[in-house]
Amino acid sequence: MNILFYRYNSICEPDMIEVLGRYSNSIDEITIEMDDKNISSKECLCALSSALQQKKYDFVFSINFFPVISEVCNIFKIRYVCWIVDSPVMELYSHSIRNSCNRIFLFDYALYEEFYQENPACIYYLPLGSNYHRIDNLIGTITKEDKTRFSADISFVGSLYTEKCPYNHLKEDGSYLKGYLDGLIEAQLKVYGYNFLEECLTDQIVAEFKNKIPFYQFPEKSNHNDKAAMAHLYLGNKVTEQERLRLLGLVSTYFKLDLYTGSDTASLPNVNARGLAKSMTEMPKIFHLSKINLNFTSKPIRSGLPLRIWDIMSAGGFVLTNFQIEIPEYFEIGKEIETFSSQEELLDKITYYLEHEEERKQIASNGYERAKSEYSLDTRIGQMLNMI
Repeated sequence: MNILFYRYNSICEPDMIEVLGRYSNSIDEITIEMDDKNISSKECLCALSSALQQKKYDFVFSINFFPVISEVCNIFKIRYVCWIVDSPVMELYSHSIRNSCNRIFLFDYALYEEFYQENPACIYYLPLGSNYHRIDNLIGTITKEDKTRFSADISFVGSLYTEKCPYNHLKEDGSYLKGYLDGLIEAQLKVYGYNFLEECLTDQIVAEFKNKIPFYQFPEKSNHNDKAAMAHLYLGNKVTEQERLRLLGLVSTYFKLDLYTGSDTASLPNVNARGLAKSMTEMPKIFHLSKINLNFTSKPIRSGLPLRIWDIMSAGGFVLTNFQIEIPEYFEIGKEIETFSSQEELLDKITYYLEHEEERKQIASNGYERAKSEYSLDTRIGQMLNMI
């Protein structure tokens, strides 16, 4: 089996290449977007077409969906396989997802329910997983210096979303619109396991919002779902920003908290700001050496388990995450993973698990064993190849 892998520098790509390599004879890569994020669709089309003319491939693969790749593969009559690992991925609104060449895998079941009717034979649900071969080997190399550097009571690794929150361009003008949306954001912050942002938006609210802020422009050949764009790109990211700032601020008031992020931490004076962590070499060590690893799922991920949960578990780390409706489908809460559904529950569970070390370690071990035996990246890729 020969695979052509289109890369854009997603942190998932190296592990995918390694695992796919165990199933294939060869993997060739197109890397032009790794060096230049501003390449045009025409340049992408030409690079892909040239590669497909030179060698026979069983399919083209990418992390997330690229309409131009789908269009080229449709012309060449070759399968285009992609795995959606983020949300929102606005390219899914492109009419290109209807192409018969596609094999699109979605990690979030709510996302799958939204899109599968566009192409029922070619869109699938597949949760994420981790590369245990690599991470087990890395954990085995932990040194005394690593333990000194990365050990912590509580750690959080991730963006604060302050730098990627377009809702912040909406100015405070005393209008009904601003008041309504701020109230909606506050309401969503109090609810875990159900995202109601989109259903609370009327056509009038969306139209008024579009007149007051630079709004996402859908490509011509796409479903122009302005409600979804507003709910996920603008309101969802704002809820994520506020949740992370508030919860990290709250936790750091009562506990020692190490924060690894490239975001501005000036509003969080009590955290131990550690800067960015290298995803391939440092993050697993942080997860393994932290007593408690916090996860706050981005709100546009409506039901699924984000990659961060799988990352922490694969390193043998203890996960304390906001509740997501799909979690009980894969793990037993309180035995393999821990969740919270309010600020008070978050603080209570941090206190409890810092005081109950053996129970905390057992949950981390149980989660690691379950995820490794049933949900590894090797298992997921095997399932993917069977489905296509």
